[in-house]
Amino acid sequence: MPDIVDTAVAAGAFKTLVAAVQAAGLVDTLKGAGPFTVFAPTDDAFGKLPASAVADLLKPENKAKLQGVLTYHVVAGKVLAADVLKLKSAKSVQGQDLAIDTSAGVKVDGATVVKTDIVCTNGVIHIIDSVMLPK
Repeated sequence: MPDIVDTAVAAGAFKTLVAAVQAAGLVDTLKGAGPFTVFAPTDDAFGKLPASAVADLLKPENKAKLQGVLTYHVVAGKVLAADVLKLKSAKSVQGQDLAIDTSAGVKVDGATVVKTDIVCTNGVIHIIDSVMLPK
C-alpha cells in the first residue's frame, strides 16, 4: 500500500497539489510515519482559484505562505469518514480549526468532500472540491 504522496501522484488528479507539496518542501513530511488525514483538493479545485494566485503561491519567496495553505488541509491522526461525521471541527496542522458541516453531505471549511477514506500506509485522504484558505 502506498503512502499519501505516492497515492496522490498515482491518482493523476492531484498534479497541482503534488507540485505545491514539492514546492513547499513537505514531501518528506507527508511520506513520514503520520498518521495524517489529508483533505486533498483536485486539480479542478485548484482551477477555481485565479491562475495568478496559484502561480504566486508556487514562487520560492512564498514558500512559508504555501506551507500554511497546505498544512491547513492536514489533520494529525487518521480520521475516517465515520469519525468526521461526529465532529463539528478539527484542528489543522497549520493551527487553525477547520469547520465541519454534516447537514447536507460533508463540508470541511466550505469545501465539499466528494470521496472519502482513501487509506494509505501513513493515513487517509478525503478528496475535496475546493482549496481551503486559512483565515
